[in-house]
Amino acid sequence: MIRLDHTHVLSTFHQYKASAPRRVKKGLVNTMCTALEVHAQLEEEIFYPAVRAVTQNELIAKSQEEHQEMRRQIELLRQMEPEARDYDETVANLMRDVMHHVADEETLVIPEAERLLADQLGELGMRMTKRRLQLVGPRSGEIALDMGRAASGNVLGLTLLGLGAMGLLAAQRTGLLGLPARKRRETA
Repeated sequence: MIRLDHTHVLSTFHQYKASAPRRVKKGLVNTMCTALEVHAQLEEEIFYPAVRAVTQNELIAKSQEEHQEMRRQIELLRQMEPEARDYDETVANLMRDVMHHVADEETLVIPEAERLLADQLGELGMRMTKRRLQLVGPRSGEIALDMGRAASGNVLGLTLLGLGAMGLLAAQRTGLLGLPARKRRETA
């Protein structure tokens, strides 16, 4: 799960272009910031305490300090507008710091956790998933809005088309389109 979060945020970093329209930049930065905030909270509440319980890895303390610096940069970005003179530089600094943090975690912390917590990884993953849903649920509207801003017109149109098609399929399966239940079972 931690590696997937890293992949997601790094992918979002690669989409960021200083020359992008204002709404795209704002959407991508807000998407990055929200993903990083949720990820850091999951690590601090669940993953880091589990690692600390089985080893004296000093990288956990360093990781938590890096989270604090990341939060400082996120706060700056949340207060800025994409037109600000140092917006792109602040985004670049956040990206650089997060990439360094990810490299440390993926090469040092996670392998040690996998070795020392092998029998607990499934349970930790379930706890983190449950907590993620609690953290993201109240922010789902904000997340959807930011993803919409970040998408180019073509991607947004295709996404909406896909969501509409999924909604029609769900409506058909649940009987909202007027097909009798017997007929639905036969067509399913």
